[in-house]
Amino acid sequence: MTAIPTIAVLATLDTKGVEALFLREQIERAGGKAVLVDIGVIDPPSTDPDITRAEVCAAGGSPLEVILRNPTRQGASPVMIDGAAALLGAAVSKGEIHGVVAMGGTQGTPNCTAIMRTLPYGLPKVMVSTIASGDVSAFVDIKDITMMFSVCDILGLNPLTRQILANAAAAVTGMAKAGLGTVKSATHTIGISNLGVLTDGTMHAIERFEEAGCEVMVFHAVGSGGRAMEQLMREGVIDGVFDYAMGEISDELFGGLRAAGPERLTVASELGLPQVIVPGGAEHIGLLVEADTVPSVWKDHLYVFHNPVIFAPRLSGTQLQQVGTEIGLRLSACRGKAVVMLPRRGVSRYSVEGGPLYDQSSEDMFLDAIKAAIPRTVRCEDHDLAAEESTFVEACVDRLLGMLHHV
Repeated sequence: MTAIPTIAVLATLDTKGVEALFLREQIERAGGKAVLVDIGVIDPPSTDPDITRAEVCAAGGSPLEVILRNPTRQGASPVMIDGAAALLGAAVSKGEIHGVVAMGGTQGTPNCTAIMRTLPYGLPKVMVSTIASGDVSAFVDIKDITMMFSVCDILGLNPLTRQILANAAAAVTGMAKAGLGTVKSATHTIGISNLGVLTDGTMHAIERFEEAGCEVMVFHAVGSGGRAMEQLMREGVIDGVFDYAMGEISDELFGGLRAAGPERLTVASELGLPQVIVPGGAEHIGLLVEADTVPSVWKDHLYVFHNPVIFAPRLSGTQLQQVGTEIGLRLSACRGKAVVMLPRRGVSRYSVEGGPLYDQSSEDMFLDAIKAAIPRTVRCEDHDLAAEESTFVEACVDRLLGMLHHV
């Protein structure tokens, strides 16, 4: 990392020129250099940008004069988002931009965070927003965006906004100076999906991978975790996958809170990455309920409370067959470099003999359905072990290391 990091400042310079200049001053005071990117459209900028709105529009696929013929937010926003994302993405890949800071309200926040979400993990991203005290999940999604509540509206400077903008400038510049980013390890980087009912097995797998010289990233498979793991595969950070927790697929099919979307379990196959797959934690779903309340539709199922407000019912044998078939369908594009490992004595600590969700008959129905559904190009192994048993975990690690060594 350069000793003087360059920070992109995203701003609508027709309405926030004074604030953008203040951010520039504070970034320079913190030891950085600022590049002002104008994402305004209609009124002239009140300060000179380093990257003009015309340049942003052109990169977004539409000349500024075309947008100005009938200017609307709905028409302009996608162009400005695409253009700024393209320009910043290119500058980041060349090492010319080392962090991004933006400010906005109900319009600027979704636009600026949409741009930030296209940028790599590890690149500092700070969003000063009037709506950051509410639910910002739609704006952050699965990216490492730091949200900062502006308290006041971002319309002019006052003692409080000066301090908050100075804090934002210091934060993004300090992060950029740290310069760690997503530095690729000299060895393999392994992604592991995990659930609380598999944590002992995950910890053992981490030890084994680290002994083999690998670095490990663990993702809590509650929807956002699986999606983040797969995005890091796309970005080239993860090059081997121990997909140990499949509850995100069960929840996708049956309305649970861990649902991760239809692409889950397809990305490693699409990219040709080595992967070991275990249907861990997929025998149950997770539901958010009133404390200690059993929904009537699940009263005839085995169940356990993961905590007072997260209810975990076991799926029936027929429902688990649907999950198994879905896992097979999602692996249909896989052409090797994959092993499905089936732990016949329990896919989580809940479903082992003596556990609150133990049901060997439906467990067998589930695992048999997976075995029948996966393509012939994917190797499948049955193990008379539980998912967290050390012998099973070591077999999974050995299979993945073997594939990595032959890449």
